[in-house]
Amino acid sequence: MKKVVFLDRDGIINREMGTYVFSMNEFILNDGLEKALTHWKRLGYSFAIVTNQGGISKQTYGHKDVAIINDYLLNWFNSHDLNLLTIAYCPHHDALESCICRKPDSLMLEKIIARFNVSIKDSFLLGDSQRDVDAANKVGLQGFLVKANSNLNDLNLPYG
Repeated sequence: MKKVVFLDRDGIINREMGTYVFSMNEFILNDGLEKALTHWKRLGYSFAIVTNQGGISKQTYGHKDVAIINDYLLNWFNSHDLNLLTIAYCPHHDALESCICRKPDSLMLEKIIARFNVSIKDSFLLGDSQRDVDAANKVGLQGFLVKANSNLNDLNLPYG
């Protein structure tokens, strides 16, 4: 079974700007990201990104905009020899529609856990909102609430 660090995107991987981040012009990786992920890689972890992208539902941006950033992230993880299993995103917004993939619901996590044979007890999630932690808790993962735009190397986690 795989050990996985589940990562929210905006605020954990890249700068949370207070508005939707959907352009590469605004997409800035957070300080310390590479060092933290490399550390977890050495401990045997793979990675999965799970992100709400409700701006699609609001028609602020489209799937193509998310795909451009996802392609960038796939290339970045590959170039740093980090095992990114997948990037899952929910295009819905609870103000406009109901779904069970948008965090705090857990369908994105459930699908990744099943598809990649993830060890729930050996994995964890980092998110910058309570809804991220709530989604993790629904599937039995330990979720950690991290202040947006933090350097992940400064966290005091029980996972190395």
